[in-house]
Formats: sequence, C-alpha cells, structure tokens
Amino acid sequence: MRIILYTIMIATVLTVFGAYVIVSFAKSISNESNMYISEDPREIPGKRVALVLGTSKYVKGRLNLYYKYRLEGVVKLFRSRKLRGVIVSGDNRKKNYDEPTTMRNDLIHMGIPASYIKRDEKGLSTFDSIVRAKEIFGVDDYVVVSQRFQVQRALYIAHKKAHRAIGFAVKDVPESEVKQKMRYREVLARVKAFFDLNILGRESNLSLKREMVAIK
Repeated sequence: MRIILYTIMIATVLTVFGAYVIVSFAKSISNESNMYISEDPREIPGKRVALVLGTSKYVKGRLNLYYKYRLEGVVKLFRSRKLRGVIVSGDNRKKNYDEPTTMRNDLIHMGIPASYIKRDEKGLSTFDSIVRAKEIFGVDDYVVVSQRFQVQRALYIAHKKAHRAIGFAVKDVPESEVKQKMRYREVLARVKAFFDLNILGRESNLSLKREMVAIK
C-alpha cells in the first residue's frame, strides 16, 4: 500500500514540476520576444516584407476574426508605407482549402497590388513559414503579422534561425471558448518549437525553387 502511495506522490510531484517548467518556458518566450513586437504601425521601421501567418477564413460558417484582423493589420502597414512586399504563408493541402490564395485574393480586394504579394503554399506551420521566408523567398529582415501570441513564438523561431525579424501584433479576438483552447494549444506549440529547434533538429518542408518578393 505504501509503495502505491509513494508512486502516486512521486507521479504527482513530477506532473506538477513538469507543468511548472512548461508554463515557465512558455512565459520566457513571451518575455524574450515582446521587445521586438509593436502594436502601433508608427513604431515599425521600414522593412522589406511582411510575413502574414495563415489561418482559415471561416470557422463554423462565420468569419474568423483571427483571419480578419491579420489582413487588416498588414493593410495598415502597407498603407503606412512600412512595407514593400508581402508573403502570405499557409496551408493548401486539402481540396477546396487554400489559405495563401484566399489571403492573397482578399488583400488584393483590400487595395494591395497583386504584383507585391507572394504565396507560400507550403507554410504548413509557423516553423515552416519562418524557415521558408529565408530559404525560399530570400528574406530574413521581415515583419511577422499575426496576433501577439503567435508572433511571440514566430520570433522565437526566427531569432533561433538568426533572422532579423520583428513583429506586428494585430488586434486580438474577444474572450471565448475557442480563444481559451488556443491558449492551451499555444503552450504545447511552444514546447514543440523548443524540441524542433534544440533537440530534434527539424527541417522545414522546403521546395527547390526560390522566389523573389516584389519590392514597392
């Protein structure tokens, strides 16, 4: 009986300690990245390219506010003459689901010339989007555009890859069950990023063809 109790106690302690380490690491990414992030377009220095991280346009038949605010954010930067090119990076693996093309079409409709927008159709994850920005599109001095939580993780990856990236944090979405789930998912995503970069040595889903981003 004592052995069972000791086993339960040790398992509990290890679980609590593991949770503490994970949460502490997630917070450290926020603290390290925040100095490179702004929510004000006026604070963004002139850069070559915006890297817009993809998400679905609709969720359960409704417009996804994460999507809406990201595109509005990149348009603000473009109109402020902070940008000279845009990469829209996302997933298009499924039939009738193409994040980069959808973002590109909507940005054109919102006033950004088509010739200045490049699609990254293999940005299957934040990790892929960051690595491919340099390896495929030849840019390492860019502005990541997304909600703050994702920009923080993106910059952690970018700086580990020696990219000179900064971030533009767009408007966050209202509190909801979906947002709460995103918080939990983000913690796990940050742990995965650590393992990908420091232990597993993960490589991105690269293609052989390099592309140039149009300069305004």
